[in-house]
Amino acid sequence: MSTAPIQFASPDDSEELARAELYGLLARLWMAPPDAALQQQFAVAVTQAPEPGALLEEPWTELVAALRSTPLADAQAEFVALFQGVGKPEIFVYGSFYLAGFLNEKPLAQLRTDLAALGLTRDIANSETEDHVAYLFEVMRYLIAGDDLAVCNLEQQRRFFRAHVQPWLADLCAAVAAHPRAALWRQLATFTQAFIDIEVQAFDLLET
Repeated sequence: MSTAPIQFASPDDSEELARAELYGLLARLWMAPPDAALQQQFAVAVTQAPEPGALLEEPWTELVAALRSTPLADAQAEFVALFQGVGKPEIFVYGSFYLAGFLNEKPLAQLRTDLAALGLTRDIANSETEDHVAYLFEVMRYLIAGDDLAVCNLEQQRRFFRAHVQPWLADLCAAVAAHPRAALWRQLATFTQAFIDIEVQAFDLLET
């Protein structure tokens, strides 16, 4: 199995668009359990790994199988058990918790400053704070596929990823993978970690 990282390409390249779409999918799955429409998409359309023969192939295949086989009611129950519930959730999905030990701490303030510099603000209709993992993945999606080349470029991707994604995603994925109630989200965490590892490698190459 190849261990070659995904190579960065021009913004209009199909591989870059695939990266953006993958960030979008991860954002969707970390924000809420799959619905019938998404499950149907995986049942009939998603048949190949994003990068056949590379690091993503096995975790992608396992994630697709899990999404196809998990009843929607079970997915909803798992999501609530892991990330919601009454009082403190079993697993936090916010960067500040992993970086500072508490919610709404200095890392969130710095993130908001950096988002403002990119011209981005939180939708007030969204109750989640900006350091939610799904929000960060949506920002990465925008920085890859957005039309404003002054903001949506490789250097901005690198800076945002290094500052706000890379430092804590492994801790989140490890927490999910170790939780006894995790099943579908264990597969999602495994795939997310594999994808982030590839992104880290690619940005490392960019800096050499």
